[in-house]
Amino acid sequence: MTDSKTVTKPWGGRFTQATDAFVEAFTASVEFDKRMYQQDIFGSIAHATMLCHVGVLTQPERDSIIQGLQEIELEIEQGQFVWSVSLEDVHMNIEARLTQKIGAAGKKLHTGRSRNDQVATDMRLYLRDEIDEILIQLRRLQSALVTLAEQEVDTILPGCTHLQVAQPISFGHHMLAWFEMLKRDEARLMDCRKRVNVMPLGAAALAGTTYPIDRHFTANLLGFEQVAENSLDAVSDRDFVIEFCFVAAQSMTHLSRWSEELILWVSQQFDFIEMGDSFCTGSSIMPQKKNPDVPELIRGKSGRANGNLITLLTLMKGQPLAYNKDNQEDKEPLFDSVDTLKASFRVFADMMPTIIVKKENMRAAAAKGFSTATDLADYLVKKGTAFRDAHEVVGKAVRYGIDNNKDLSEMTLVEFSQFSSDIDEDVYTVLTLEGSCAARDHFGGTAPSQVRQAIQRAKTYMSMSEEKV
Repeated sequence: MTDSKTVTKPWGGRFTQATDAFVEAFTASVEFDKRMYQQDIFGSIAHATMLCHVGVLTQPERDSIIQGLQEIELEIEQGQFVWSVSLEDVHMNIEARLTQKIGAAGKKLHTGRSRNDQVATDMRLYLRDEIDEILIQLRRLQSALVTLAEQEVDTILPGCTHLQVAQPISFGHHMLAWFEMLKRDEARLMDCRKRVNVMPLGAAALAGTTYPIDRHFTANLLGFEQVAENSLDAVSDRDFVIEFCFVAAQSMTHLSRWSEELILWVSQQFDFIEMGDSFCTGSSIMPQKKNPDVPELIRGKSGRANGNLITLLTLMKGQPLAYNKDNQEDKEPLFDSVDTLKASFRVFADMMPTIIVKKENMRAAAAKGFSTATDLADYLVKKGTAFRDAHEVVGKAVRYGIDNNKDLSEMTLVEFSQFSSDIDEDVYTVLTLEGSCAARDHFGGTAPSQVRQAIQRAKTYMSMSEEKV
């Protein structure tokens, strides 16, 4: 391999002085963009194939270029490739090595393209691949949630607002709320993928090329659904990166909210669930501790995703058309958001099956806090009381319960009679936790019968979504 100190820059003809060593290192991107080597080689093979198709390259030149690129890919995968900071980026490193391997034909590969459209193409290919991998992990998590929901349909959980007991709900219903958020995350990812899957190659530096290229031919080889229609926009657009980073931030926000609930639920104060030991750690000083480090870390990592989104929005806001060196700074935030989201979905999907639900503790908590108060108000409305009057009656009953340390279900009819004469023996059916859940028997409600139907819909959705990508 050529020593980096003696490397001749592919663009060096116009210059009379060597690049300052610090500037060279400061402006290089190879240390982070080399992760796109597969996409760069894939794109270059397609470009060479197209150049041969239109008569710019001969078949022997094409074949030599493709074989050389395939050998370089193997060198990289086997750890034999030497990356040079002097060659700035993944593109020039691979092109220089190709020329070193096959000679003059290697110098023809860059005909009809620029690093501007090349990097934009590589990034789209890379992100398309990564979205597909992320969707695999997201769907694993969806499956884990539905499995847990099905196991715990009849488990009573205190549903909360303002972190205070509000109404009893099915734990399975709660898991399906998370599932619904994931469905929207999945839809956003797939919608984002459509705009990622547009080919900029052929835009060259900014204005296109004088060579008789066939962009639609190349797009077909690379699996792009569309070809970018404006060369200026094609090389400078990073909307697709920003959009993905928004989707990542939104998805990480969902995971952060769920993590917060898990962290609360495993605490001694709640004691609703236990997580598998393999997803927790201990304390260096307190031997009794079992810390929920995985959800805590995911909760923290949501900040990275938010920061990456802001970084990219700020990066792009002042750029005139077309390409600017600023755009080199788009890759590290993107790569970080990809890695963070993919890993977080994966660890969550692995963690969920280890959760042990402490049903009795959940039920006992749901029995506190007057969680059936709304049911009593609804009961009075059905007896003919106006809702606002019923609300006041129940509020007084709750005040009485607080003062006497009694839940509504523990009060006698004599006690109820001081608040309303419409309360009869049948009220106790309404005031049970199971009765409260079962009464919400409508589409989207927490009644176990509705939760079971929702689970079947979720299973149907998952079986269909596997065919979407």
